[in-house]
Amino acid sequence: MWHVLPDEYVRAQLAVGAFVALGAARVVAAVLGAQHGWRISAVTRAFLVLSVALCLPQALELLIVSGSHAAFVELQGKAAGCALALFCAPIVSHRLGYE
Repeated sequence: MWHVLPDEYVRAQLAVGAFVALGAARVVAAVLGAQHGWRISAVTRAFLVLSVALCLPQALELLIVSGSHAAFVELQGKAAGCALALFCAPIVSHRLGYE
């Protein structure tokens, strides 16, 4: 029997997944950037592009399939997680002394 998860669960799972994946990668990139002399603005721009690329499949599906409710819910979750990661990861990197 097929059961559909409520939208809140899907949204929360994708938000947490994007937050953890992008946040951890951003902190690691700040560490590598500090060791290799990269500009922190370049690392930030790269992760902005990465967050857009992470949300791109759902955005394209939403544009192509006009009534796709599942794509909209997934896009909301991923966008919230990416926004949180892009806000919180520089704070963590700064606290660790890499920015």
